[in-house]
Amino acid sequence: MPDEISKHNAALALIDGRGLDVFAGPTVAATLLTAAREKASKQVLGDGPRWHTAIAGLERHALERRAGERVLEGNDAARAPVGWRCDVSAPRLGPEVVGAVSPSHDAIKAHLLELCPWRKGPFEVLGVALDAEWRCDYKWARVVNAVGVAGKTVLDVGSGNGYYLLRAIGAGARAALGIDPTWLYVAQFAALRRAIAPLDGETPSLDVTAARAGETAPPAWVLPLALEDLRAPHLPVADVVFSMGVLYHQKSPLEHVEALRDVVRPGGTLVLETLVVPGDERTVLVPKARYAAMRNVWMLPSVEAACGWLRRCGYVDVRVADVTVTSRDEQRTTEFMPSASLAQFLDPDDPSLTMEGYPAPTRALIVARRR
Repeated sequence: MPDEISKHNAALALIDGRGLDVFAGPTVAATLLTAAREKASKQVLGDGPRWHTAIAGLERHALERRAGERVLEGNDAARAPVGWRCDVSAPRLGPEVVGAVSPSHDAIKAHLLELCPWRKGPFEVLGVALDAEWRCDYKWARVVNAVGVAGKTVLDVGSGNGYYLLRAIGAGARAALGIDPTWLYVAQFAALRRAIAPLDGETPSLDVTAARAGETAPPAWVLPLALEDLRAPHLPVADVVFSMGVLYHQKSPLEHVEALRDVVRPGGTLVLETLVVPGDERTVLVPKARYAAMRNVWMLPSVEAACGWLRRCGYVDVRVADVTVTSRDEQRTTEFMPSASLAQFLDPDDPSLTMEGYPAPTRALIVARRR
């Protein structure tokens, strides 16, 4: 970590594009990083110094673990920890202490708590269980049952802290890129990635060279960009594109669906996951002010209306893979997200309704193909 991180340069210090060429090739990767850095250079983050202190603490623990791991390898290579594993419900990030609770457990947890609220998870970071607001492993089980990602590139639009990127890598994706304009989520992903692969050269007393496959970071990145920040002709085009939990936040949802086509490879797959309401192809709910306490919900289509939007925008082979009512087990208050959550947003006398009287959150997973 740099010695001096102020609120004026904190955003720029979060940009980590190491290895991005694997996803997009050198020209597109350079364009993406230039756009991200230009955006970061104009951003002042009041919480940035605190976030970077937490990230630096996690890096320090990761480096210490790695140094100890090499000593352990010399004595008993079979017991040496692996740097990451993403094919489990809670992706395991960073070397852990095998067979014991780490004496640094509380310090690591404190660093992670400095990056609250954690909306997406769960994770296991340097041996610490991070229980986020959303049990994203529930949604991932629905996604991976509907779409294969093995050997493919994945782009997650509105990726949050990158949980689904890591799960895609765990399912065999070749590379996964997330874009999200929320700086806290970029900081959270930076913390996760640097727990695996600290920035080279920032701690000269320790060797941070990735000598083994288990020490390298997954081929996944989160950049502080929105879909509208991506510009032709250097677009990151992917085999599979996720837009999950984004559509209803758009004032013009059809424009969002249409813009997504530009980043789906011809013949590739769009995975659209969104809140829906009961009704036919003409049904669209426009909340008066809030929906489930959220201000920025503009339109909630029925399943049939959402499918119609996709077809209207030129997608084919549109199919509904899943429709699930969100449970209080899937979205809830935790130590890492201590604010109000789903239980507080429902009608206390009728949980089939939101506190505003609308149908309670139900999510549809729709899969479509670009011609």
